[in-house]
Formats: sequence, structure tokens, C-alpha cells
Amino acid sequence: MNYLRRRLSDSNFIANLPNGYMTDLQQPEPQQPPPPAPAPSSTSPAPERRQISQSPGTGFFSSLSNAVKQTAASAGLVEQTPTSLSKKFKLLLVIDEPHNEWAKMFRGKKVHGDYDIKVEQAEFSEINLVSNSDGTCNVDMQVFRNGTKVVRSFKPDFVLIRQHAFSMAENEDFRNMIIGLQYAGVPSINSLESIYNLCDKPWVFGQLISTYRSFGAEKFPLIEQTFYPNHKEMITMPTFPVVVKIGHAHSGMGKVKIDNHHDFQDIVSVVALTQTYTTIEPYIDSKYDLRIQKIGDNYKAYMRTSISGNWKTNTGSAMLEQVAMTDRYKLWVDTCSEIFGGLDICAVKALHGKDGKDYITEVMGSSMQLIGEHQAEDKQLITDMVITKMNQAVPRMPIPSPQRPTATQQPQVMGSSMQLIGEHQAEDKQLITDMVITKMNQAVPRMPIPSPQRPTATQQPQSGALKEGQTDPSRLPPQRPPPQVFLVLNLGGPVQPQGLQSQSQAPPSEQAQSLSTQGASPQQPPAPTTQQPQPQGQGAPPARMTENQLRQSPTQPARQQKPQPHPQLNKSQSLTNAFNFTDSSFFRSSNEDETKAESIRKLRKSFASLFSD
Repeated sequence: MNYLRRRLSDSNFIANLPNGYMTDLQQPEPQQPPPPAPAPSSTSPAPERRQISQSPGTGFFSSLSNAVKQTAASAGLVEQTPTSLSKKFKLLLVIDEPHNEWAKMFRGKKVHGDYDIKVEQAEFSEINLVSNSDGTCNVDMQVFRNGTKVVRSFKPDFVLIRQHAFSMAENEDFRNMIIGLQYAGVPSINSLESIYNLCDKPWVFGQLISTYRSFGAEKFPLIEQTFYPNHKEMITMPTFPVVVKIGHAHSGMGKVKIDNHHDFQDIVSVVALTQTYTTIEPYIDSKYDLRIQKIGDNYKAYMRTSISGNWKTNTGSAMLEQVAMTDRYKLWVDTCSEIFGGLDICAVKALHGKDGKDYITEVMGSSMQLIGEHQAEDKQLITDMVITKMNQAVPRMPIPSPQRPTATQQPQVMGSSMQLIGEHQAEDKQLITDMVITKMNQAVPRMPIPSPQRPTATQQPQSGALKEGQTDPSRLPPQRPPPQVFLVLNLGGPVQPQGLQSQSQAPPSEQAQSLSTQGASPQQPPAPTTQQPQPQGQGAPPARMTENQLRQSPTQPARQQKPQPHPQLNKSQSLTNAFNFTDSSFFRSSNEDETKAESIRKLRKSFASLFSD
């Protein structure tokens, strides 16, 4: 017997047993038939001796079977059925990490008064399932308990999901499990619809934008955000610094702070490799961040302040403390708990900036981590909520599956992408057109809705984002355009500004001198791209012009005329006509004196035309 115990305790021996062998050991032993009635005295004693001779053999095999069962149970290969668990129970599947033991929380709890709750706990990576259209869902679980692999199969009646179903950082995508549970209609906390919708943060933020439009920035201060489906549209430079969030991740992963356009171009190249979406938010210089959580009807608010100095408060050392729940915080979490059909467990994350403003950034579901000193209380709240939901959603008696149709072709449902067929395609197009117009009248606002708030006090552009030789136009005081630009743009004689009326009354020689002096002024802004470059020698001839030459075209007061519709175009055409230098007359002349004289004459005529009608 001791040899059998040692042999059966060997894991290699148990692993080589055929499938289902150890499962058969869990089945109860068949009841032995009652012993036959004693025979009359007239019968011979031979059968009685035969029955007595079989009893030692039966007792040996019975003890051997019991020894095998005890050895397998002690090794963890066969599930030990507790004696306290009745035959009537409802099975609860908890998807969570193993260090959170939920079986203790549901021990002794009952559903519908007389049904025990049997808890099976595993992570998403440890389960697989098969769902049928009749509403049945078979879950296969492979977990390690005390270093031993345990395989189980069961049909859950309710599911509590406390783990993220999708995370790009860890390359884990278990949305197919959520689809399988929804396929079978298994009730859960939170709802499977909300869990699936929370698997993409930009999708959730789109719901928050709708809430922001309903309440406004005062009641629901949502941070400004820009969404890029891929790297191709990340061309326009934002106002730095910004926070770039790549894909869907948790615990501060995938978030990068960008301070200038050089780093922004680098992160765009990284996004191109990830082949996923990106969101950009303005960087908030925050004093602390807030977390307002709701479990059923219980509310808690926490404030977290970074100690290590990291701009991510969830990275490094931080100080966590509970704060008072205000009506403002309660409005946030109550409003967010209504999205996607309702969230039984949710939390709102926000930032409190040094400018004294709050910025809502994110919403979490039932997979949120429990923090603070009241984790045991929060677990008890979740336990009570699960029991309440199981009493409401799990039927007392199993519901028979719907009748399966005899035809092999199952009905299919298509959406707006269906193709139009038949002879009435034109009529169908007109119906769709009328429907779109009706929906636009209902959904599209008449006036544009203001965008979510953007920080003003803490948000300042960095000098590194500007190119060399370029200044920030927002920091320059407003200046009046220089007079010479006005004269060049309006060669037809428009109204002069007040600063030029005094100059027009002065002698022509002084006006020419003032023009040449203003042309060298350092306050002149860079000319538009359509303006033709002016040669350096054009500023000297007006200073050498005699009074007789200028008197040939006396000045007259400026006439009242309307400004030209395209001043830059008129300026280019006027300069082209005034300075009509040909290759044969200016650049390729053999006599330099004649070339200079001809250019001087043309310059005199052009400047004289400025003061003529």
C-alpha cells in the first residue's frame, strides 16, 4: 500500500495517465446491492462459503480506490469537494489576479435563499470558452495551484470581471472572451457591453465629449484632446508642451511628454511603427490628481500628490489621501456611470492644475484597482453588489434553451453597409437621403459648440518650437505698418495716413530723403512672398535728384480712392512696369556709362511718377 502511495504521488506517473482517468475517481462509488436473504436451513452451505470468500477481495479494492483518491487529492490533481457545499449552487466566475482571493468573500453566502455560491477564479490568460446559440457557455480553465496544473470545466452563471480585457502595452487582447460571454448571454459586473466599449480610451472620450456638450465647461471640465487615427495626419504642430498618448494602455504606459517640435517629429516616427491611433492633450502643470470612485451607491474621493517629482503621479513615489466628497465630484462620477448602458463600478480621473482649475481626463470601469485604506470595505461592497445582481439576473431554475430551427440557414442581420438590390434601388437611395436629412436636423446644432477647455495660465509655448530668426507674434506689441509699404501697395494714389500728410507738404527733396531713411528702418517687417526683391542701388538715386528734375512733376494732394482688392498683386505689377530692365539695355550693355545713365533716368521717372497724378 505504501508503494502505491509513493507511486501515485509521482507527478510524472499521474501526467501519463489517460485523459479522464482521474476524473472518474471523483465519481461516487456505486452502491452495493443489499445482501440476499439468508437461505433456508435445508439448502447446502456452499453459497454462503463462496460469499464469505469474496468479501476480503472487495474490501481490498475499496481500500485501494480510497488510497488513490486521497493521494490524488493531496497532490492537487483532483478537486476536493467540500462537505459544506450542497448540491444546489450557482457558479460565479471571477476574472482577477490570484492574490485577490474572492472565494473567502463569498463563503457562506447564498442566492435565492438556498443556493450556495461556488467561486471559480482565474485570469483571462488562463481560460477559454465555447458558446452556443442556445445560451450555454462552457469555460475551460487551466490554472496552477501550488505549482500543480489544474484543469477544470464548468458553466458559469455569473461573471465578475476585475481585469483589463485589452492592453497594448502587454500585448494582451481578450476581447474575444468578452464576445463569447456576450454570445451566451452570461450576466456580469460590469455589463459586457460596457467592458467591450471601455477597451478603447478614445471611444470613451467621445462619450465624455457628448456629456461635456450637455453640461458645459463649468459643471463638467473636460480636458482638450486631439485624436489622430494614424501618424499620417500628425503634421500640424500643437502648442507645446503636450502629452502624447499612444494606443490603449494603463498605469501610465504609452504616455510621453513633448516639449518642442523636434521631439514631436521623433514621436511621430514612433507612432508610425506602432500602427495605431494617438491622442494629444495639453500638458497640465498639476498640483495633484483626483480619483472619484463609485461602487454601487458608495462614493469615495482620493487625492494623490507626487513626491518623486515625476510628472506622472502614478509613477514613482506619491502620497495618497482621502478627501471629502463634494457635490461637484458626485456629479462627475454619476454622469460618467450612465455611459454605455450603466457602470456599476467606475472611477473618474482628473487633474487639479496650479491655475486652480480641474481637468477630467479618463473614466475607468470594474477593472479599476482598489486603493487607499478602505480596500476591505470596497471588496465587501463589490461582494454585496454581486449577490444582489445574481438574485436579479440568475434564474432560480434553469431556463430551457430555445427551440433550434430545423433549417440549416441561420438568420443574419446587416447594418447600414448592406447593398441595395432589386428594382427599387433609386427609391431606397431617396429614403436613405431623407433619413439622413432628418437626422441632421435633429443632431447637428445650428450654432457651433465650443470645444473643451484648454489651460491658459500654465500653457505657454516654448522658444524651442520657433525657428531661428523668427519671433513669437503674440509677444510683439501691435505696430502700424510703415508708410513706405503703404505707398508701394497703393501706387494709384489712395488716401494717405495721418503720418504721411505732413510729409506730403514738405519739399520733394525732403520726402525723398525721408523715404530712403525709412527704407533702412529695422522695424520694417519681412515683405510678403509675392513682392519682388529690390536692388540695393535703388535707394541712392533719389538722394541725388535735383530740384529742377523733381519740379517737372509737381506734387498734388492725394485723391480719395478705394483700396485695391489685391494690393500685393498690384504692387508686383507696378514694380515690374516701373523697373522695366531688359537684358539688352541693362545687363548686356557694352558701355557701362550709358547703362548707368539709362538706369538713372528710369529711376528718376519712376520716383517722379509717385508724386504725380
